[in-house]
Amino acid sequence: MKMATITQLIPFISTPRQGQLVNLNFSNKSSILSRCLIHNSDVQTSQTQRLIHHFNPKTPIEEAITPPTSWYTDPSFFHLELDRVFYRGWQVVGSTEQIKDPRDYFTGRLGDVEYLVCRDDSGMVRAFHNVCRHHASLLAYGSGKKSCFVCPYHGWTYGFNGALLKATRISGMRNFNVNDFGLLPIKVATWGPFILLNLEKENLSQKEVDSHNMSKEWLGSCSEVLSSSGIDSSLSYVCRREYTIECNWKVFCDNYLDGGYHVPYAHKGLASGLKMDSYSITMFEKVSIQSCEGSSEKSEENYDRLGRKAIYAFIYPNFMINRYGPWMDTNLVVPLGPNKCQVIFDYYLERSLKNDTDFVEKSLQDSEKVQIEDVVLCEGVQKGLQSPAYSVGRYAPTVELAMHHFHCLLYENLTK
Repeated sequence: MKMATITQLIPFISTPRQGQLVNLNFSNKSSILSRCLIHNSDVQTSQTQRLIHHFNPKTPIEEAITPPTSWYTDPSFFHLELDRVFYRGWQVVGSTEQIKDPRDYFTGRLGDVEYLVCRDDSGMVRAFHNVCRHHASLLAYGSGKKSCFVCPYHGWTYGFNGALLKATRISGMRNFNVNDFGLLPIKVATWGPFILLNLEKENLSQKEVDSHNMSKEWLGSCSEVLSSSGIDSSLSYVCRREYTIECNWKVFCDNYLDGGYHVPYAHKGLASGLKMDSYSITMFEKVSIQSCEGSSEKSEENYDRLGRKAIYAFIYPNFMINRYGPWMDTNLVVPLGPNKCQVIFDYYLERSLKNDTDFVEKSLQDSEKVQIEDVVLCEGVQKGLQSPAYSVGRYAPTVELAMHHFHCLLYENLTK
């Protein structure tokens, strides 16, 4: 994080002798306070940097130790992650299903960034900072359809292209150019049924994104692999489920990335529908793919929901795509704080089965059971991470390759 530079000269304060009174009534107290705050921030950043180096990505997985508990509990570390991981590069924020038609919109928050995603009258997908340019009120809430965006505070009105259409009671205001007060744009793109934002400030532009370049930045060489695995827009959207979990966002990711290690112990129903000895893991630049064959013996728990093969793709830093049988579901892990995250599940299904109510309901019930089991696991891990009894752990080299890969990518981002 770049720190501001203070150019004012600060009076030197010598160390006082015991009993000596020091007059701190300087003419510019605000500059002193500002300098102290920046110094404290520098110290905090330096301390957080040291936490990063408690993990060594160059150590072979057979000898490596996991990141320390501070990576999962320290507030300063969490804020550094927001700055260097989530405010950079492409981040999934939703589904094209949420804005199927012109003038549809949805809102969200990532760290301190409030965003608004919409489809304009021409069908173009746009994204903006969801902040009124007058006095910073949030402009829109939730999702839905509007003819324009009217600020609930003072009525300033914006179009779906971000332009300021109406500024109320500004008579007497000087040097005001309406073109300078439109909504601030955010770079937006789509891949398959997914909507992505890039929050980097230098990317403030309303120009359309080159989809090939975006795909290369986000997925690397894995793009074609995912496309050929049935991850596309042809599936029918079913529903969304949201879970707020009392754990660091990385705990959920780690649980997903343990190579099925926990499945036989925590998800017995799911394990009965999978051939766990067929589990395989493939790594790409920013993506890891776990795959497992379905069990040939159909039980009440899987009843063709899992199909012949399940594919679990993790896209760094916080997005998962699960393709199994006729289903695809996605998991978006949104960091809410050092000890809290939200996981958003979107479910998609082959169109021919969408109206099979019994199949859909039973599938969703079985999925819900797995999610609740994972919530219990993740919250238990977070409590353990906060205990003085634990500092670091080890990797199981044959199954936790993807987890180690995730931690190495995170280290790389945090040290840039």
